[in-house]
Amino acid sequence: MSRRRNKGLKATAVIVAFAIAQVYVQISFAELPSTATVPSPQNIIIGRLTTRNSQPITVNGNSAASGASIQTGATIQTPADVSATINLGPLGSVDLAPNTTIRLDFDEQGNIKVTLISGCVIIRAKRNTEIDTEQGNAAKTDKKKGGILDVCFPPGASSPIVGQGAAAAAGAGVLLGGSAGAVAAGGGIGAVTIGAIVAGGTIAAVAIPIALRGGGGSQSTVSGSTP
Repeated sequence: MSRRRNKGLKATAVIVAFAIAQVYVQISFAELPSTATVPSPQNIIIGRLTTRNSQPITVNGNSAASGASIQTGATIQTPADVSATINLGPLGSVDLAPNTTIRLDFDEQGNIKVTLISGCVIIRAKRNTEIDTEQGNAAKTDKKKGGILDVCFPPGASSPIVGQGAAAAAGAGVLLGGSAGAVAAGGGIGAVTIGAIVAGGTIAAVAIPIALRGGGGSQSTVSGSTP
């Protein structure tokens, strides 16, 4: 009996050792993926809002003031006498004049798209940027170099005002010193004077004392590095 018992114990020991070896092999294979390169999560860009005198504006139907976070796809509306800037960090910035409504879209690849519903906006971008209205594309920058876009689309206007400094004159960019107008004016424009801007956001008259060289179409492309 003792011999049979010893043989049985030896057989059991062999089986147990084999089972342990199999478990070890399975665990080793399961751990292999952890040594592989794990892709790092994408850098999520979050905009940071600054408003004039920290007065509230509307973001997605809610009140927001300086310091609020702005995510892509947000609808932003400024009331009368309140301008705003959205700092997009490495992407650039978006400046809204009073009485302006936009939808702002941006991504980690550096693309910025503003759908200008009404009002005036200035964009300073380092890469591909465009401003659209209900009529289609109004302006865009060079895909690689970026640039500055200045566009106004007053309520009831037949077409947007592009690259003439109208957005700067309407109050966009005042949080950055209001110097965007001279830089944004381009496309062969010598000088532009905005005659009057109604407080309600509608540009009542735009006087252009010097004829525009090269036209003044509804679409323009601005290239150059962001200042």
